[in-house]
Amino acid sequence: MRRLLIAFVLSALGALMIAGAAADAKPRVKLKRIGRFQSPTYVTSAPGLPGAVVVERGGRIRLLHGRKRRTFTNIGGLVSTGGERGLLSVAFAPGYASSRLLYVYFTDRSGDLEIAELRADPDGLHADPGTLRPMVVVPHPGQSNHNGGQLQFGPDGLLYAGTGDGGGAGDQPNNAQNPSSRLGKLLQIDPTSGAVRVYSIGFRNPYRFSFDLATDPAQPRIAIGDVGQDRFDEIDYVTLGAAAGDNFGWNDFEGFAPFAGAHPPTPSGTVKPIAVRSIAGAGCAIIGGYVVRDRRLRPLFHRYVYGDFCTGKIRSLIPRLGGARKNRGTGLRVPGLSSFGETADGKLYATSLNGPVYRFVRRH
Repeated sequence: MRRLLIAFVLSALGALMIAGAAADAKPRVKLKRIGRFQSPTYVTSAPGLPGAVVVERGGRIRLLHGRKRRTFTNIGGLVSTGGERGLLSVAFAPGYASSRLLYVYFTDRSGDLEIAELRADPDGLHADPGTLRPMVVVPHPGQSNHNGGQLQFGPDGLLYAGTGDGGGAGDQPNNAQNPSSRLGKLLQIDPTSGAVRVYSIGFRNPYRFSFDLATDPAQPRIAIGDVGQDRFDEIDYVTLGAAAGDNFGWNDFEGFAPFAGAHPPTPSGTVKPIAVRSIAGAGCAIIGGYVVRDRRLRPLFHRYVYGDFCTGKIRSLIPRLGGARKNRGTGLRVPGLSSFGETADGKLYATSLNGPVYRFVRRH
């Protein structure tokens, strides 16, 4: 997910540095393997259906209930999978039980980013690929990386998508800072009308984001793991309504550090991360996760769980507006970590491109 890893000496940035956080805690939570799939990239659930929904990079979506699994749909003929491409996530409409509508985020055969609607059968257990209706197509010329990939309904009932800056180094076309481009953005989509709004700008590759519904239900927040270039990954955390129109800094900044981008840095009005981590060493790409809602995972309850693609190590911190606290390791590791996922009942999952899908459970 990142081309170069450059060692450097950390400077004092006046903020939490993930690289200097506490050592791994003694594991009190473990990973339970629930199945093996073909390059899984995401886990979620469908309202009204039991079990979990697993997305596979090649274009297939599987329903998993206990030890039983079935193919929900397969759009593999529409998906390209070179580089960081593939079927990257799925989001079921909040009213899925009656509407039978769901939405997928994938890279199409041309490499462009596509968000499309599917309609499931009346029983909700299968969706014919022939029902696919494109809603948003974002041109992504030339590069196979920085595709973003998260698609999720917010507590406002609208659909949100995170797009990468278009790939390559330094965002030379200046997509992320260009409000007229849909690359390097958080998009807000109204599925009923198809209206698309650029909600926030200034991202490099916000591969995974999530809504924090646990910390303050009256003011839902969004947590974003944005992959850096050579120096810093970052975690952004803001109140959802306040994020409209926000600029998260790339390519003027990488983490807190000024970046030699396409124009002079504009520090005023730029949202600062709540945490950054150095890419020096074995780490290569942050995999953003979730603020844990499952009370059975008491050691992680109300903590934001995230990891790294290359090391597979999973960490957690307490998210706070303006700065994170108590960042520490969990003692857990998923080689080839590709995503975290959450079902409607708050169960937390992790996927590996190597095939396994795991659920977080309490160690007794």
